Amino acid sequence: MIVPRPAAERGHFDHGWLDTRHTFSFAGYHDPAHMGFRSLRVINEDRVAPGKGFGAHSHRDMEIITYVLEGALAHADSTGTRSTIVPGEVQRMSAGTGITHSEFNARPDEPVHFLQIWLLPERSGLAPGYEQKAIPSLNERGVLRLVASRDGRDGTVTIHQDVDLYASRLAPGERVKHAVADGRHAWLQMVRGRVDLNGTALAAGDGAAVSGEGALEMVALEPSHFLLFDLA
Repeated sequence: MIVPRPAAERGHFDHGWLDTRHTFSFAGYHDPAHMGFRSLRVINEDRVAPGKGFGAHSHRDMEIITYVLEGALAHADSTGTRSTIVPGEVQRMSAGTGITHSEFNARPDEPVHFLQIWLLPERSGLAPGYEQKAIPSLNERGVLRLVASRDGRDGTVTIHQDVDLYASRLAPGERVKHAVADGRHAWLQMVRGRVDLNGTALAAGDGAAVSGEGALEMVALEPSHFLLFDLA
């Protein structure tokens, strides 16, 4: 079964300095029908104006993945980490027992466009932590490239949850396949373009919850970029 989540139905707020779209309930957007999917709790698509950002704020017991699409995002947190995340890099922050961080557009002349993803951890009370890895976009072309995983294999960032996260960029007519093991589920999140997912058409910003489908085939109908979550 494939249940689409159309982009136009996401929560949307334009604060001037921040244009944000929420796939699942978040902050001032609450939809009981869209509280998350399996351990996937948040997918926010954010555009932050030059020089603006999120001041110091705290989280706990959440795995937070940041995937920058355009621009540069400056990060600072209470573990002492200072970094800038650009396209071709993936960041994982484990909030664990508690972490305070800030995020700002690192450039004065262009917006930063990124996805922020929250996953429930496998257990509460983990030590806070941070990890950032380079995974060039070239490595995502024409394949499903693993970018985050529970065991950190293949140079990925490590998630404290039973999740594999893949990224893919396809040219028109290209296709990739993914086998979903018995009892597991998937979420596909479109970034750009249009794909056919087992006969279901998805466009930029759309998502889809997948259960009971043992094999997935994504066929690009135009130049496309998407994320695929394989979830327990």
